[in-house]
Amino acid sequence: MNVSIFIPCFIDQLYPQTGMNMVKVLERLGCNVDYPKGQTCCGQPACNAGFQDEARDIAKKFCNDFSHNDHFIVAPSGSCVGYITNQYNRLLKHSSAYTQFKQIKGRIFEFSDFLVNKMGVSKMNASLNGKASYHDGCGSLRECGIKQAPRQLLEHVNGLELIEMKECETCCGFGGTFAVKYEPISIGMAKNKVDSAEATGANMIISADMSCLMHIDAYIKKQNKPMKTMHIADVLASGW
Repeated sequence: MNVSIFIPCFIDQLYPQTGMNMVKVLERLGCNVDYPKGQTCCGQPACNAGFQDEARDIAKKFCNDFSHNDHFIVAPSGSCVGYITNQYNRLLKHSSAYTQFKQIKGRIFEFSDFLVNKMGVSKMNASLNGKASYHDGCGSLRECGIKQAPRQLLEHVNGLELIEMKECETCCGFGGTFAVKYEPISIGMAKNKVDSAEATGANMIISADMSCLMHIDAYIKKQNKPMKTMHIADVLASGW
C-alpha cells in the first residue's frame, strides 16, 4: 500500500521517535511510505482557541498538501484525525477546498485503525515486558469510533499484559487549551486517570494519542510515580 504520513506538530517537535516508529512499522508491513514535506499543523489549536478563519486557512493548506495523490494518509494521532474528519466539513463547506476534503476524508486513518481495519493486521511480533493499561483518547474514541483496534494489537505484543482500567474512556484532562484555561480541573482529571491505571497494577499507560500521554506523563513525573507512558507506535516497534 502507498501511504503518506501526517505528523502532528507536537510529535514533530517533542516526540519525533514516535513518528519514526510509525514509519518503521508501516515499512515492515510492506507499505511504501512518503512524507509530504510542506505539511504543517491540522489547525486544531487555532480552531479550539476560537480562531475560525485561521483554522480554515490551515485546513485548506492541509487539503492542498495531501490531495496530489491517492495514497492513504496515516497519522499517529486520533485527535488530529478526528478533528480533520469531523471539523473540516464545517470549516470548508462553502470553500473551494471542499472537493479536496471530500476526496481526502475517505483515505485518512489513525495509525492503529489503519493497521487493523485497513491492512488486516493484528500481530506485529513486537515484544515488551510489563503490565499496561490502555487510555482511550477522546479524539480516537468519540470522533473516530476507535475502541478495539489498538487493544487487538497490544494483546499480541509478546511479554505485555494488558489490563483494563475502570476510567479507560474518561478524558485525561488535556484538551489542548483546556489544560491552560482550567489548570486545576485538568490536573484533577489527570490524577483520576493515573490513579485508575495504578489500581490495576499496571506500570505503564499506553494510548494512540501522544497529546494525552504528554499530559498524563507530566502529572506522573510531577508526582514521582513509578509509571511510564508509551504511544502504541513505540510499543509495536519494540523488540525487533
